[in-house]
Amino acid sequence: MTTIAARWREVRAAVDAACVAAGRAPADVTIVAVSKRHPAAAIDEVVAAGATDVGENYAQELVGKQAAVTSAPRWHFIGRLQRNKARLVAGKVALIHAVDSVELGAELGRRAAALGLVQPVLAAINVGGEAQKTGVDADGAAALIAGLRAVAGLRLDGLMTMPPPADDPEDVRPAFVALRALRDRVATAASPLPHLSMGMSADFAVAIACGATLVRIGTAIFGERPVG
Repeated sequence: MTTIAARWREVRAAVDAACVAAGRAPADVTIVAVSKRHPAAAIDEVVAAGATDVGENYAQELVGKQAAVTSAPRWHFIGRLQRNKARLVAGKVALIHAVDSVELGAELGRRAAALGLVQPVLAAINVGGEAQKTGVDADGAAALIAGLRAVAGLRLDGLMTMPPPADDPEDVRPAFVALRALRDRVATAASPLPHLSMGMSADFAVAIACGATLVRIGTAIFGERPVG
């Protein structure tokens, strides 16, 4: 049976190779190991193998795993977050990837500020236009970005997207190109938006070629998710 550590090494090598092919430094791309539904022991195993960043999709699962792990990864919250769960996440993670409304941003900022912290976040942009996916569409992106930039207690660090699934990774390239183009249009000297969170197990090489700085990889590292 292939271990998590072995799969991590394979993914790290593949990400490094994709960076080199794209003319980028491997250090410019962070792998967020997505441990959704996997036990805390799996997180400790991947961190021991060299992972530095771990992502969770559910607020209560994040809280439980933070208490249970013996390692100390940088935590990311990558799932859709309800405002009533903001208290479980704000100030508790290095980065929140999918802030899809100014109202959610305001609640996160309020919670972080109460802790004397500034919470880094990414604006969730639904470049594929899928109704079931988190994020605002292209028409609402400018307003969301401007609104989040104005929230006390937040720092907008970039954009994220989850494009429609495709059998051929090249089919999602337009979505990744669109997200980078949007970032380039709205970045400013005061708010450069350095991060693009895009790309998962099946399409991270294309995402890296398009400028991803954060790739969210779960199955290729941890294997299939446990049922239930």
